[in-house]
Amino acid sequence: MPNTISALKALDRLREGNLRFSQNLTSLDRMMTYQRRAELTAGQKPFAIILGCSDSRAPAEILFDQGLGDLFVIRVAGNVVAPSQIGSVEFAVSRYNTRLVVVLGHSHCGAVSATIETLLEGEGSESRNIASIVDRVKPSVQPLLDTDLRHDRDALCGAAVRANVRASANQLRHGSRIIESLIESDGLLVVGAEYALETGVVDFFDGVPDV
Repeated sequence: MPNTISALKALDRLREGNLRFSQNLTSLDRMMTYQRRAELTAGQKPFAIILGCSDSRAPAEILFDQGLGDLFVIRVAGNVVAPSQIGSVEFAVSRYNTRLVVVLGHSHCGAVSATIETLLEGEGSESRNIASIVDRVKPSVQPLLDTDLRHDRDALCGAAVRANVRASANQLRHGSRIIESLIESDGLLVVGAEYALETGVVDFFDGVPDV
């Protein structure tokens, strides 16, 4: 049976879970049962899609205090958007009727830092594959180098993380006819968020409707 949770209800559920996590009140182990695993063999209906970074410090299920089958998670360094990521989101919104997509960046992102180093110091990776990730982050970082942030590496990285999240969320909103149509007519919501490694708190800052 398809998921029927609205985008706003799903967002509330993520916020509540992150509050538990950040306050060390997690309840994740209640979902890690044989019964739950058995239930999921019949199918899944994730209530939210998370496009996040591959960083080992930012596992979506844990920081949102969710269990097996709750989240459809796509992870890639720098939470960048390429055709495979768009296709994965299209699959989930179409197959499971999931109506919330979260692009999740995080503080101290290595992919963002590598991009800044490449732009400021001209030191790129010898790997074409790593360079392809950096190239997708560059458009978000480049405009920030023409501001005073250029002289404060920490502040620059913080601003670049958010700019990169906004860019990825915007690509999802406008890079797919399927996603764009569901946003316009069927309640799909694409939002951007940042996870703070220091506090454990997720801040939803882009595309969140005023309610």
